[in-house]
Parts: sequence; structure tokens; C-alpha cells
Amino acid sequence: MPGLRTFALTVAVRGGARMEDETRSGWSHLLEHLVFKGAGDMGAREIVERIEAEGGSINAATGYERTSFEIRALHGSLPLAMQIVSDLVFRPTLDPAEIVREKDVVAQEIAEAFDTPDDHVFEMAQTRAYAGQALGRPILGTIDSLKAADRSAVADWRARLYSPDRMVVAVSGAVEENELLALAERWFGPEAATPLDPLAPAVFVGGEARLTRKIEQANLVFQLPSMSALDPRLPALRLFTEILGGGMASRLFQSAREDRGLAYAIDAYQEAYEDAGLLGVYAGAAADRAVELAEVSAAELLDLAEKGPTDAELSRAKAVLNASLWMADESPASRAGRNAAQALIFGAPVSSEDSAARILAQSADDLRAVGRSMIEAGRSATAVLGPKAAAPAGQAFTTRLTASAASR
Repeated sequence: MPGLRTFALTVAVRGGARMEDETRSGWSHLLEHLVFKGAGDMGAREIVERIEAEGGSINAATGYERTSFEIRALHGSLPLAMQIVSDLVFRPTLDPAEIVREKDVVAQEIAEAFDTPDDHVFEMAQTRAYAGQALGRPILGTIDSLKAADRSAVADWRARLYSPDRMVVAVSGAVEENELLALAERWFGPEAATPLDPLAPAVFVGGEARLTRKIEQANLVFQLPSMSALDPRLPALRLFTEILGGGMASRLFQSAREDRGLAYAIDAYQEAYEDAGLLGVYAGAAADRAVELAEVSAAELLDLAEKGPTDAELSRAKAVLNASLWMADESPASRAGRNAAQALIFGAPVSSEDSAARILAQSADDLRAVGRSMIEAGRSATAVLGPKAAAPAGQAFTTRLTASAASR
């Protein structure tokens, strides 16, 4: 990216919580923590000191299908950044004492997620959506599933998960291609590949989850099965999601918040995995109005699916997604992360011009077809966390959808 003095490095691995069996649940996230406790010739403190001494920053994240390591730094620091990430993924120390300590840290993280209602309710919904599957288990794992993670077992899992044939090295910003290729070959080329068991197909199961807690507000999540990352209908789904609950002009915000005052926070989102996906609605509401909010959410979803968007809605959603695409294109970190993910999913990055063209080409009929396909699947996953009065909200959402599907 000409004119920049900084770069963003992302090393993304096609490996995460979805690759775990039940006995290893949470191990990918634990491993991501552990590599920062020592790698190569560096201790935990030296890893961050070396990066920060150059004015840079380092971070990492574990998802269901990918783990990523990210460094932002000034031009000239790429050799150091590549060496450090290589040490993290291929040569972590995995000190047994650090493993014990980090298990305690993750246990606190698990407890914190449980104590945060607007975090835990998503975990509840995910568990119902993909019940009995790796996608339905929390990325953090459980205290019980982490007990067996000793040094030998974690080292074996690292070798299987962080395999170079499932890695992409992406750099954006102030970078020279020849230098990057030489560094990638030096620090990531010689490592041997390790096979990983093939993924079992994901199946959206659906169901209802309730948890009564004495808190002030009810937290609600409603989910439907939708499109995978490889589905050509995904651009239509993104526009559908934006119109339904993507911003202050969205249907849910205007109907539930502005017109009725049912919720302070309400939005729609979508998750696209390699072979599955979901559309979700999240809202926080007073317990005694949760059922009404659920019914309004279902009604707005049904109306958009059955009638499609207005011309003004479709035009506005296209403008929002198009603008967000080009804004992200001007960020080295966003571009590196996006290109790495696309290379893992599609085999190569997708140009912003192609992405924009696909978004702008969608019609109202395309969005209507996407909406109908989700409703006709006849499955939903709901989660309600909060006072007892809110408990029927999940069933209210499902009943409204089921009644509509049955009447068609």
C-alpha cells in the first residue's frame, strides 16, 4: 500500500475449536495463550518487549475454524515480526508450570463469560444451534475438558493444529514482495505438514435454551440456519442482515426500539462457516416485554423474507456495505486479515472490486429468496437469559415463525 510507513502481518491457520473432539474442547484457545509464555529463545516478557521496542504491537485470536496471529509495526521490522510468529507457532516452550497457571487463567475467562449475560447468551444459542457438534461447544472449552491438557498432549495438538500446509502469511502496508517471500520461505517453509482429521459436516439442529437469573434485563438471541462462506448467495444474505438489523435505520431498530421502546440494544448479524451458517438477532429488553420483542423480531424477519426490501432499503444497504468494504480496504490490518481468511476459504484473495460488484448486483428477489430459504428450513435456535418473566420469549419467536411456515 504505497505511502504507508507501517505494515500489518497476519498469519492465519485453518484450525480452531471446530477441529477439536469433546475431550480436547478449548485446547486450541489454551494453546494460543500458551505460545505467548515462551517460544524459541524468548520468554513471555521478551516476546512483547522485542515487538514493542520497535514500536509494534502483537495479538492473537482463536475462532471455530481459524486461529490468527497479528503484528502491527513500522517499516523495517518485518524480519523480526516473521521470526517471532514463526517461533510462536512452531517452537513454543510449553513449560508445564505455565500450562498449570494458564489453565487457571482460562478458568477465570470461562467464569467471566458466564458472569457476562450478553456474552453467555450467545454461547447458549450456539450450543442449541449446533448441539452435539464441535461448533456447538464453547471456544473456551470447560474446566473439565482442560484438565487433561498436559505438556505432551498440548505439544501433540500444536503439531497437528499449526501445520504449515494450513497456514497463510499475509502482509499489507509498507512491504516489499521479494522480502516477504524470502522471509516466508525461511521461517515457514521448512516445517513438516501434519494431517488433521477431516471435519464432520455441520448440521444446524436448533432448539431452545433458557437460563433464569436475577438480573435487571433479559438477554435474547434468535437464530436461523443460513448460508456458508462458500455459498454464492452470501452477498444477498449480508444485505438482508443489514436491512433487518444492521444499523439505526434498520427495521428492527426502528420497529422495536424507536416505535415501541422495547429494547435499548437490538441488532442482526450473520456467521458464515465453511459449510454452514446462521442469521441471528440479539436484543436486550425488560423481562416483561421480552415476549413482545420476540414477536416483533419474528414479524420483521418474516415480512422482509416474504415481501422483500423496498428500493430505498436495498439502495441504502448496498451503500453501507460498499462503503464499509472500501473503508476496510484502506486499513492494512483489515486487508491482511481479510486476505488471509479468503485465501484459506477460497484458495486466493478476492479483489475488493469483485466483492463490491457482487454486492451491487443483488436484487430484491435475491434477498427474498434468501429469507424464504431460512424460514422454510423450519428450524431455529433461541436463547433467553434473565428474569423468569422473559423465559417464554424463545418459544414465542419460534411459534411465530412456525405458524408462518405452516400457512404457506
